[in-house]
Amino acid sequence: MAKVIQFPLPNPEKFGFKPVRKNRKETNKHGQLNLFAGAKVINLNKLSLFEQALLQDELHDTKAAEAYQKAIEAGDSIADAYCNLGILESEQKNHSKAIDCFTKCLKEDPRHFEAHYNLANVYAEIGNIPLAKIHYQISIEIEPTFPNSHFNLGLTLAMNKEIEAAIRSLINYQNLVAEEDHAQAEELITSLSRSIH
Repeated sequence: MAKVIQFPLPNPEKFGFKPVRKNRKETNKHGQLNLFAGAKVINLNKLSLFEQALLQDELHDTKAAEAYQKAIEAGDSIADAYCNLGILESEQKNHSKAIDCFTKCLKEDPRHFEAHYNLANVYAEIGNIPLAKIHYQISIEIEPTFPNSHFNLGLTLAMNKEIEAAIRSLINYQNLVAEEDHAQAEELITSLSRSIH
């Protein structure tokens, strides 16, 4: 059984999940709104199945998983619904179901940033460092300015005894966050630097 090393956590989430908080079908593949799409009337009283599930999830409703499943069955934001369903499964320690949900999400959208990041978190949690490393690296390729991917990759590399790469990743994290969030990364960099000298 893998031993979990506890690190003091600063404000940003570390090994925390990143849920999808918007309906992606209104954005293009690069996450930007299409400024040239035709206007449409939106009924503010009627939420899509995915939006209903997301609302239930944010309210910590125990039926959120069931609502995400309904959205998937109806074909509403399938990739996003699988991603958020994977987070719910992981929170229940159903790691195999979580991995299944994230991979189904990636089948729908192979460049789904949140799915790669969250899948890396699950692999790190269960001690599969090589797969965690790969999915953090993919998430960084897709979304290079998300700092938590760099921090978590740094932790993963450190656990894999890739010390110099871990330090580089932690420095990348520091370059992306405010100075008040540097302390924990700086502590880890100092500790890792001592281990290579």
